[in-house]
Amino acid sequence: MLAASLAAAAAPKSYQVTGPVVEVKDNLIMVQKGHEKWEIARDKDSKVTGNLKVGAKVTVQYQMKAKSIEVKEEGKK
Repeated sequence: MLAASLAAAAAPKSYQVTGPVVEVKDNLIMVQKGHEKWEIARDKDSKVTGNLKVGAKVTVQYQMKAKSIEVKEEGKK
């Protein structure tokens, strides 16, 4: 039980965005939220329930993931 709660604590936070679909491709979905367009990557593991098409209102659950991390050296003191 402790291992399960530790694993859950280490999982990245989930977020969601809701709005009409502006664009759908195999590798992304674009959702309109207010005046902004949110482009969210998707892949073969992205679960889709219903008929995903332009104009459909959707709620997308997503997590942020680092693509790369560059550490800058501190300046000389």
